Amino acid sequence: MNIRHDHVTVFVARRVDEQWQLLQLRRHASDYLGGTWQTVRGTMEAGETAVQTALRELGEEAGLVPIEFYTLGIVETFYIAAEDAMWHSPVFVAIVAPDAPVRYDGEHDAHRWIDLADAQRQFMWPSERPVIDAITREIFGDGLSKPLLLIRL
Repeated sequence: MNIRHDHVTVFVARRVDEQWQLLQLRRHASDYLGGTWQTVRGTMEAGETAVQTALRELGEEAGLVPIEFYTLGIVETFYIAAEDAMWHSPVFVAIVAPDAPVRYDGEHDAHRWIDLADAQRQFMWPSERPVIDAITREIFGDGLSKPLLLIRL
């Protein structure tokens, strides 16, 4: 089995009328996982840190720049059978302005904002559910670790 640790996961959030929402991007039909709704993910380039990769992927995939940026302090782990690979992906949370426009790259063709109350049903991967719980508790709920998870840009 291969073990990969050159990948990042970025959940993008905004607050509209006191309600938190999470961004999903729809994979282009002809791309890997075509037609599915995903969060921002990406692979590190040579010499990049995980933080640099997360910010680059956020800009490339959604055209967004965060107003607040956090590491969640956890690693999302998942297995892809076709590659016989275990992936370990540090998780980041990017808070963007409520009116920030989303721009797509060639991998995506649509976006939607999911109310936090619906997130557990709308994000498809089992590994994402505990991450959403941690985001809700630590970032949106002003958990004790929030000030220490902030990455100053």
